[in-house]
Amino acid sequence: MGKDAKEIYKMGNIYHKTTSTLKYIICFILCVQFIECQKMKDKKLAFQVEICSPGNEYDIDPVYDEIKTLEGFHAGLPYGGSSGRWGASGATWTEQYGTPIGADITYYASYEDKFYRLNVSFPIDTVKDYMERAYSIWDDLDGETKEFKRLGRGHKAANEVNSYDSFTTLVFGFAPKGMVVVWLNFGNTRIELGRYQAEVVKDDKKLEEKLFASWSMNRKEVSARDFNPYASPKEWDDYRIRYNWRPVVSSANPKFRLFEILNYTYNGEKEGALRPWVLNMPYKERAVPKEMVFTWETGKEKQEQKNARAFFNWEKTNEAFKKAGTKIDMQVKIGEDNNSVEILLNGKPLETDSIRIYQWSGDYKEGYK
Repeated sequence: MGKDAKEIYKMGNIYHKTTSTLKYIICFILCVQFIECQKMKDKKLAFQVEICSPGNEYDIDPVYDEIKTLEGFHAGLPYGGSSGRWGASGATWTEQYGTPIGADITYYASYEDKFYRLNVSFPIDTVKDYMERAYSIWDDLDGETKEFKRLGRGHKAANEVNSYDSFTTLVFGFAPKGMVVVWLNFGNTRIELGRYQAEVVKDDKKLEEKLFASWSMNRKEVSARDFNPYASPKEWDDYRIRYNWRPVVSSANPKFRLFEILNYTYNGEKEGALRPWVLNMPYKERAVPKEMVFTWETGKEKQEQKNARAFFNWEKTNEAFKKAGTKIDMQVKIGEDNNSVEILLNGKPLETDSIRIYQWSGDYKEGYK
């Protein structure tokens, strides 16, 4: 082999080794990035996403969707249109990852025959604060039960192991005229993060082509079927009205022990309260109750374990709250025999749709044994 040939051969070996080394380095970097990404996901930053509407007549269909996350993870909406009721869809998809800090969603509202785009950012400091919280779902067996503890993400209540649920689900609610409400779910607690406004997309031909490409009906046919000229967000905006109130539960029975209150409000929120703070709940800006559940005991026998479900009419209850003043006690008076419940607002009787009393069987920490 001549000198030139040897040099060429030598250079070829160097090139080959260099290329192999570069490939190894690149592969190593990609592996490290993948591992770091997995570590981030393994930090239990998972959450579910739900999309809901006030009813089937107000269902929407997403065309493009992105949930913005603090960590830069890709996240999005469940497949398909909205469903369920205001505040909950009843359907989830695959887990998403990261800390949600905004959304960019384009969707079609057939009842208005319009495409909307929601492009918003959530208040980051508020979101970060909520991400640190885990709300109680039952008695804390390791100490005094708190409304919430700052346990961080990834906590799921499990009997005798953990009594608190951290953030689990991001919920989007789509109402008429581009009104969008966002809630955060924590087990028995659902909190409204904010009310946002989507904008009408004026040049929507490409969106129409994309959405209807796989539909059996065209846009004109769908609009003819679903269009509602009276669609308005007013009802769901009104549900967001808040009053400074608290529930106060009592009984003439000397053995009465209140354990839990669950409060489901018209604005899509829910609040769970346990002993001891359920005995002296703070005044708080709360929406009008839709359904409330009160659980108590007056002894260890089955017939002495009761819960009552109270159902409220929006118009009557909202009007009563308006007239009750600026600091309101909802007084729930349970009959000494456990067979009746009377509800008042600052001493004045509050009319309800119905109150139902049931027997229950459970095991609260301070229950009769």
